[in-house]
Amino acid sequence: MVKSDSGLHHMHKRKRIHQKLEPYPHPDKLKRALDKAIYPIAVIGPLLTIPQILKIWIGQNAVSISLFSWTAFTIPAAVWILYGIAHKEKAIILCNTAWILSYILVISGALLYG
Repeated sequence: MVKSDSGLHHMHKRKRIHQKLEPYPHPDKLKRALDKAIYPIAVIGPLLTIPQILKIWIGQNAVSISLFSWTAFTIPAAVWILYGIAHKEKAIILCNTAWILSYILVISGALLYG
């Protein structure tokens, strides 16, 4: 398939070689599949906290929530965001930003209703 932006493709290919990055799309089928799967996973993972968030905010009850644990979860997520920014990995940045937002909703609900 020929694209009209072949000059840009060449520039990006040279950039990947210069930065010693793996080729994209990767020739290994497993790595290619992981490259495609990571973005939906980055979105789905944090969405799994929605039942907990709804339980807290709709039921206005956060008695059984460990404020320490949920607050502690934000620290590694923040470090992962810094790592993602440093390595320009959008999936890591997206996923951990979504996790921090869900943690903030749980923590603020726990503070209000706990």
